[in-house]
Amino acid sequence: MKTIVIYTDGACSGNPGPGGYGAVLLYQGHRKEISGAYDNTTNQKMELQAAICALNALKEPCHVQLYSDSAYLINAFTKGWLKKWQKNGWLNAQKKPVENQDLWQQLLALAEKHEIEWHKVPGHADNAENNRCDELARAAIMERK
Repeated sequence: MKTIVIYTDGACSGNPGPGGYGAVLLYQGHRKEISGAYDNTTNQKMELQAAICALNALKEPCHVQLYSDSAYLINAFTKGWLKKWQKNGWLNAQKKPVENQDLWQQLLALAEKHEIEWHKVPGHADNAENNRCDELARAAIMERK
């Protein structure tokens, strides 16, 4: 099974507002950058969309090291939030419907296809790949405007 390193980030100009996502995929010296934008969205949706699009770009099941500065994304997998939400009928701790359930379900399906290790990185810090993802996301917003 191939091991792929993925960095993702989402951004929003206003929240909600125009939003974008960016991802960098790295495999044995090869690099692929992807990005996109939406007119009216949220930062959280763009963080999830970045991971979805990056994982969808993989043509076969892979072992993935996925890095994001989104605690929302990473903690949902590493702290068991998704399992709790599913067990509770997609209700959060406040007994309200989980936001972005459609995106979470897409991520769950992708997590079944791939072996994913989720890693939290500091945002807007010294991680060059995370910073590149932020640049891609912001550039996608500007292109969309």
